Amino acid sequence: MTLGKVVGTVVATRKEATLDGLKFMVVRAVDPEGRETGGHVVAADAVGAGPGEMVLIATGSSARQTVATQNRPCDAVIMAIVDSWEIGGVDKYRKD
Repeated sequence: MTLGKVVGTVVATRKEATLDGLKFMVVRAVDPEGRETGGHVVAADAVGAGPGEMVLIATGSSARQTVATQNRPCDAVIMAIVDSWEIGGVDKYRKD
């Protein structure tokens, strides 16, 4: 799993039929301090995330393990909206 921040959306009017009904989001990885890092990934949204939210992403075969993505050609999925995280007893992120 990877921590990320939803930074945008993707609209695809033509796609593989098994992807109908899925929303796609652009997610940028964040480090343990919550700072945006490296690249972006387009992920299928299984939990109703929105722009600006911190999320957990699963990739590879794990991305096809949610109810929303099972047996669909997905390589990345947003599987949780993060409420908070702490490291060593110190809060690093808390959702407003």
